[in-house]
Amino acid sequence: MATHAIQVTVNGNREQLEVPSNWTVLQMLREKLALTGTKNGCSAGECGACTVLMNGEPVNSCMVLAAEADGAEIVTVEGLAHDRQLDPLQAAFVDEGAVQCGFCTPGMLISARALLDRNPDPSDEQIRAALIGNLCRCTRYTRIVGAVRQAAKLKRQGP
Repeated sequence: MATHAIQVTVNGNREQLEVPSNWTVLQMLREKLALTGTKNGCSAGECGACTVLMNGEPVNSCMVLAAEADGAEIVTVEGLAHDRQLDPLQAAFVDEGAVQCGFCTPGMLISARALLDRNPDPSDEQIRAALIGNLCRCTRYTRIVGAVRQAAKLKRQGP
């Protein structure tokens, strides 16, 4: 199997990796870097469980070859927290009870983070639209939308 030497920045850490040509970013994260927060839900880009930020944009990591990520900056759910403190979005998910089984949560958090980075004051409709690519089998999304709304409010209020 052919391999590719790539350089990526993952959660602020520069990595030099040798990856098989057919590996996805999801496989690279989980198998090479032991970042298992990103989940493999469908392997077809349909469920959003594997969503990561790549160069600031949410992508389904199961649909992007690792070789295509050469030079990219990637943020996973593990990269949201800083200095052992949850990101306000993560804290809002906990506070609002937006986490049930937790399988979809990493992708939801990443998609929500991308939204809040673009729009610090989204409407409920904008929140739902931003999360449309993330499937959750346990909730009706009400608490998830509430958590994103709470995080946006906290960010606007400041520390």
